[in-house]
Amino acid sequence: MNETQVTVMGNVASEVSYGETGSGVPMANFRLGCTERRYDRQRECWIDGETQWLTVTAWRALAVNLIGSLAKGDPVLVSGRLRVREWGEGEQRRTRVEIDARSVGHDLTRGTSAFRWASGARGHPVGGVSGGSAGGALGGAPGGPAAAGGQAAGEVVPGWIADALEARKASAVAVGESGGVSGGGRGSDGQGVLI
Repeated sequence: MNETQVTVMGNVASEVSYGETGSGVPMANFRLGCTERRYDRQRECWIDGETQWLTVTAWRALAVNLIGSLAKGDPVLVSGRLRVREWGEGEQRRTRVEIDARSVGHDLTRGTSAFRWASGARGHPVGGVSGGSAGGALGGAPGGPAAAGGQAAGEVVPGWIADALEARKASAVAVGESGGVSGGGRGSDGQGVLI
């Protein structure tokens, strides 16, 4: 396959939005801001250059893990397939740069992160999360049985992911009732989690 694989450093510029396709496959996306840093020899200091804006999209287990791991402003490394989408609106041509993420992690040159193994937590059967919020093909490597839209036998969603989904749903309901803004993006124990 002739795909353009990239690894990009930047900051999460929006809250992670989570949803499911019509067939129940989890997906998440967020905006990523990548600002060039360069050394200005005349001023003898580092300065910011132009900021590139990308949309990062994740599927299945990676999508579920993102909602409990990332918050707006977090420095991250994103690796995946680069896509440039073009469309027309009347006489204007529009372009959007996207990364179909294969891997996302915190940039540890800028801070620390607490890693938690998904397989070490208590599990729920896929679709067993109340409300069916995680019902769908979770997990699996790209190209594996789950990637084809099927569900691998015996697949489970770890409890902490189910808890994060439930907390996010409860937060969304509370925001809808109060009209306020939710500050999610962290695990149910209040710590940042990286998977």
